[in-house]
Amino acid sequence: MRIHFIAIGGAAMHNLAIALCKKGYCVSGSDDEIFEPSRSRLQHYGLLPENEGWYPEKIDTTLDAVILGMHARIDNPELLKARELGLKIYSYPEYLYEQSKNKKRIVIAGSHGKTTITAMILHVLQYHKVHCDYMVGAQLDGFDVMVKLTDDAPYMIIEGDEYLTSPINRRPKFHLYKPHIAVVSGIAWDHINVFPTFENYVEQFKIFIKQIAADGHLVYYKDDETLHSICADMPLPKHVHPYTAPSFKVHNGTTYLKNAQQQEIPLQIFGKHNLSNLKAAMMVCRILGVDELAFMNAIRHFKGASKRLELVKKSPDGHFFKDFAHAPSKLKASIDALRNQYPKHLLIACIELHTFSSLNKNFLPLYNNTMTQADLACVYFNPATLAHKKLPEIDEALIKQSFGSKNIVVFNDSDKMKKYIMSKTTQRSQKINVIMMSSGNFDGLVYEEIADEIFN
Repeated sequence: MRIHFIAIGGAAMHNLAIALCKKGYCVSGSDDEIFEPSRSRLQHYGLLPENEGWYPEKIDTTLDAVILGMHARIDNPELLKARELGLKIYSYPEYLYEQSKNKKRIVIAGSHGKTTITAMILHVLQYHKVHCDYMVGAQLDGFDVMVKLTDDAPYMIIEGDEYLTSPINRRPKFHLYKPHIAVVSGIAWDHINVFPTFENYVEQFKIFIKQIAADGHLVYYKDDETLHSICADMPLPKHVHPYTAPSFKVHNGTTYLKNAQQQEIPLQIFGKHNLSNLKAAMMVCRILGVDELAFMNAIRHFKGASKRLELVKKSPDGHFFKDFAHAPSKLKASIDALRNQYPKHLLIACIELHTFSSLNKNFLPLYNNTMTQADLACVYFNPATLAHKKLPEIDEALIKQSFGSKNIVVFNDSDKMKKYIMSKTTQRSQKINVIMMSSGNFDGLVYEEIADEIFN
């Protein structure tokens, strides 16, 4: 099979390209910009394009398929050539379905927690040597790629993102997977640039639930009022499994769960939201034949997904974490988790407003009271990002009003924010936790360097 990728450098796209290469396919690709870690990983597998840019001459009738990435524009010259030649053009999720249509598909959806739940399921299945294919949205310990495709695995575990499929297919990605087993971890409005109202956003999850196989399984978080309400008012598959967070205790900075034999099992993760994720993963694994005791034996070794409450540095004086959290529900969950896990530590929480939603004046009020559990709360945004996304200007007063907390300090210069953090940690009389939350990197801040300076 000869497959060409238009926009091969994307986080998801380059992993799919590598997966197909490892499967023995002949893979080529193009992109106008390729950043790390995609660049090094593509180069390692001999898939890095010789030159950046778009080259219609790469598109010919010897190709079996073209896979189109979301980064490409609708007038992309390679896309136009592929259409002119009548080639089969797939979006990323369409091709994942094509590769898994003869497998049992397990799709993990929700506004938050889907990467972690997917990662937990994969960790447990790998621990117990259960053969499966997968696609997950973060790099995981013990997995060399984020996408695996084989001919013989009976299962396909898919992280089901609700964002758009491709420039020529405006459906949410998770509408294309047709699950046999589905998880919905919760619904909290996001992607305001695509789903302009909360009702429109919720509708996408209703459509997803309707696509579960009639004799399939729905696992959903019943403490989410919106989700619980829609599940009560619509047709559901044959098997429905509501879940909530399990009981747990925290002792000396470690979270413990009881297993089926009432033994206390220490975990390497923490926070009510992570324990809710764990319960969802446990229910999926049980459906797949892994019982609770076997699940707990495996999950005790799970360290978390990349950039999800990820520990950057641990010191006798405290901890430094980085987190992908950027939506309001994720932000609050991560801060609350740290407060509950380390109640006596000074907590410094920093959020970068970086996405279309977080920089939108109409969306900002959803951040109200999300950072109240932090002792010091920094909110950073770059005016240049607003200009790049063609959004109206926002200012310090609007941000403070939207967050609604007295502890908010607003910055539009990341170096000044770093100096502020350092000034608050230099003369400390108690242990400190710092968490940096962003889907970006605060315009170049190196977390490891800051952590080393704080805990030197």
